[in-house]
Amino acid sequence: MKNSLSLKVTGAGGLLCLLCALPATAQISNGVDFTTKFPFYAGNTKLPAGTYKIIPSGYNDTTLMIQDASGKHSAFLEYNTNQSAAGHKTSEVTFKKYGDTDFLDMIWIPGQSSGVQIDPTKVEMKLAASGQPQAHSVPGKPK
Repeated sequence: MKNSLSLKVTGAGGLLCLLCALPATAQISNGVDFTTKFPFYAGNTKLPAGTYKIIPSGYNDTTLMIQDASGKHSAFLEYNTNQSAAGHKTSEVTFKKYGDTDFLDMIWIPGQSSGVQIDPTKVEMKLAASGQPQAHSVPGKPK
């Protein structure tokens, strides 16, 4: 009986830890819209300037889909969460620029202290090894 009670307490403690950790992950539940005036890479896909939406892919918890307003251009993106010291007041989509080439980098959602960090490609990592990127952002609109 003592072992059964110990097992229940341990299980309840583990569940409580899991539930406490869930709010710390970035949530893009309804998507984010944004517009760029420049072409950029989203993963390995080069996308033209335009209006885009980023939404959960529906495949798994670490994949997003980006698609332009016309539906002609899209890509799937692997991501990780990244913590910030404080919650963001606005939605923001950030890019890293190496020379003339921009790469989608982060998505921030208002009120959250964690953001979505897009996994860098091999090309981006190679460019990063040869120099520092210029970071810049455009406003996002959460849905």
